[in-house]
Amino acid sequence: MCGIVGVVEGRGFEVPRAQVEAGLAAIRYRGPDDQGVWSEDATTFGHLRLSIVDLSPAGRQPMFSADERYAITYNGEIYNHNELRSELDAESAHTWRGSSDTEVLLELISRRGVEAALKKVDGMFAFALWDRREKRIFLARDRFGEKPLYYATRGEGLAFASELAALEQFKALNLKVSRENVARYFTCGYVPSPFSIYEAVYKLPPASLLTWKPGEAVKVQEYWSIDEMARGAIAERRSISMADAVDELDRLLQASVAERMSADVPVGVFLSGGIDSSLVTAAMQKCATMPVTTLTLGFEDPRFNEADHARAIARHLGTNHIEEVVTAEQALSVVTRLGRMYDEPLADSSQIPTYLVSEMARKHVTVALSGDGGDEGFAGYRRHFATPKLWHRMRKVPMRSAARAAINVAPVSALNAGLGFLKSFTDRYGPGGDVGPTLKRVAPWLGATSLINLHELSLEKWPSDGQLVPGVGALNGRDYGFLPESEVDQLCLHDMRNYLPGDILTKVDRASMAVSLETRIPLLDPEVVRFALTLPEELRMKDAKGKLILREALKRYVPEAMFDRPKTGFAPPLESWLLGPLRGWAEDLLSPASLASHGLLDVGRVRDFWARYQRGGTMEEARLWSVLQLQSWAAARGV
Repeated sequence: MCGIVGVVEGRGFEVPRAQVEAGLAAIRYRGPDDQGVWSEDATTFGHLRLSIVDLSPAGRQPMFSADERYAITYNGEIYNHNELRSELDAESAHTWRGSSDTEVLLELISRRGVEAALKKVDGMFAFALWDRREKRIFLARDRFGEKPLYYATRGEGLAFASELAALEQFKALNLKVSRENVARYFTCGYVPSPFSIYEAVYKLPPASLLTWKPGEAVKVQEYWSIDEMARGAIAERRSISMADAVDELDRLLQASVAERMSADVPVGVFLSGGIDSSLVTAAMQKCATMPVTTLTLGFEDPRFNEADHARAIARHLGTNHIEEVVTAEQALSVVTRLGRMYDEPLADSSQIPTYLVSEMARKHVTVALSGDGGDEGFAGYRRHFATPKLWHRMRKVPMRSAARAAINVAPVSALNAGLGFLKSFTDRYGPGGDVGPTLKRVAPWLGATSLINLHELSLEKWPSDGQLVPGVGALNGRDYGFLPESEVDQLCLHDMRNYLPGDILTKVDRASMAVSLETRIPLLDPEVVRFALTLPEELRMKDAKGKLILREALKRYVPEAMFDRPKTGFAPPLESWLLGPLRGWAEDLLSPASLASHGLLDVGRVRDFWARYQRGGTMEEARLWSVLQLQSWAAARGV
């Protein structure tokens, strides 16, 4: 994994080389092994190298194609680069300078063109390519959005970088926080693509190719479509036995894992003891010729500790198991660093353990495989079965608009007293406790116009009509894209398009890169994802239990008793932290002066929410965490 930064200067947009180098310094952790900067006329490319494949100087970047037409700065891994190298050699003899995947990508582009090359590569990546002949720049990002890439145009110039922290060094960008995108953040818990937290700075969406040259408008197009992939997969759906389906999944997963084990540095795998990480570990051990390194983080608090389960699975599989236990103090120490670690606010408190396990892993390996992506492809989230059930019930509620309005204006005490019989509902769909606060939270759901709309409303951190960000009106909704007939398929696809790149992959990338660790995700191999969508629903979910086929596949490697249990996970005990050791930190960030300093939030509303939270009047830690992460991000940058 690496970090990339660059500019194409033009009239009205000048970036001194010193600022490009400052941008590289701001994200040095993404590539501590080497640094390269290349300039030609108005174009400057910078690269930070985390050496993974071909550790020799032949892998240095920015790199030029053999014919010297193209220059590239590239972040990621092309897993099928050896296969592509052989294919190119079979066409015509080529003298390779080294064994890096970057060189293969450049030669493929030289012979096929950029778009055709992108259709052939299997990997995670973000890169910038300069065509020295045509004076044109290309930016590209992998299919699912594992690697980040931001860009902005000003005047007649363009800038790009792996992280906003690098672009913050370019004075000519004159960055300003976008109020609309702050509102989007509070809706999603992350800033959704293609937006960023700053005005007129954009994320390149997953599976997209940007082309631009001075004097032309930016053009962004998809080179691969998750909707088209899903259409084709669902059209091929057929009756298949669980045993045959597991055979095929096992074959695909082993192929994916084997590709992602290839590296010239130590490789390990995160093992939590859950289904996904255990299955990836089992496939990895089957592909290996010696015990693989498994990495587990344990917690002192037994409520969150799954290390015993992970240890038992590692022992059964015969891995080289490494385990560390972190204290509450160590976890708490991470909280105050998140505002700088994440270049945009992210309201997912599991970012804390994700960083801690990455920090622990980096002591032993440079690359770690992870089990992420299984929930989205194989229907593993509780919401994948709960939301359709709720939608069908809600559609029968008479006068939903009136009920929503009544709940909004009713005092919490009145709701607690008069609607206590709804406790079972609020326990299922809310944080627990009294019914009043949960009914206040779910009241906006009554306005849902479709299953996907209900899905989005149920994931909102703050109601989009709540005016937490004053002066922001209604924002354009998302294009839902292809909506299959199956409700489970609809929800899985929606999560793959949005929640996966916006939350999960962002969290993993920033946490792991903060300690210069490369992560690889076998369950996001396009063939594995496509296979998941060819499966009949009953092979993925039944009786409120998801990921059925993953469970069956894991049973071939590990006794069911070792993993068939409610997953604990590590949801940090935010309530006890925010009312205990983090109370002073939270109060500083939520003080009237701090809230008013940037003018982005309704100070009175936030202060009222914080006061009620401290009195025990609400259990909405996730909502409070979203505000704290924005405040922490702003404080780290003096916004």
